[in-house]
Amino acid sequence: MEDKVRVVIAEDSVLLREGLTRLLTDRGHEVVAGVGDAQALLKTVDELGAEGNLPDVVVADVRMPPTHTDEGVRAAVLLRQTHPQVGVLVLSQYVEEQYAVELLAGETRGVGYLLKDRVAEVREFVDAVARVARGGTALDPEVVAQLLGRSRKQDVLAVLTPREREVLELMAEGRTNAAIARRLVVSDGAVEKHVSNIFQKLGLSPSDGDHRRVLAVLTYLNS
Repeated sequence: MEDKVRVVIAEDSVLLREGLTRLLTDRGHEVVAGVGDAQALLKTVDELGAEGNLPDVVVADVRMPPTHTDEGVRAAVLLRQTHPQVGVLVLSQYVEEQYAVELLAGETRGVGYLLKDRVAEVREFVDAVARVARGGTALDPEVVAQLLGRSRKQDVLAVLTPREREVLELMAEGRTNAAIARRLVVSDGAVEKHVSNIFQKLGLSPSDGDHRRVLAVLTYLNS
């Protein structure tokens, strides 16, 4: 069991909100609040901040009342501006590239975008919440595949070997080198070599490792 993280859940479906709460609390995490719309989310986090008791992470649906369009992701973007120390993990029914790009456009620490189907993979979902809470990244494999598959990025991706692209996609999901090695059934050293090659080919200068790993994917989004 990793250290407990404190979570605020924003989901208008009471059933899903209670289900998420149960999944997290059963694994030792603390859900400090559950709300049903974006305004309540912003108000709750502000109030917790005023008390010096900010959550570690917010889990929010992309679409919430009153219009069920983009209220959730708008609130998530605003929270990243007003409370940058709070991780934000958004859940979506489908891959909505515009929302993913908007969420990932600024600071890349403590951010995640998962499809709701991923919640059924309980361990992966709970691990993603904890990872984002600690400043990591959690991107759904389908989100990664769509972002990396954008046609105008193909010239950039062409410099990568098929194995390097596999490694890049797993990096984008937020996986560590050790986790990538287990997934691909290769040595840690082989993964480290691939990661180094990816950084070099994408022209990413040395910086702190976690941030550069995310930039290896997000560099495509602004070009």
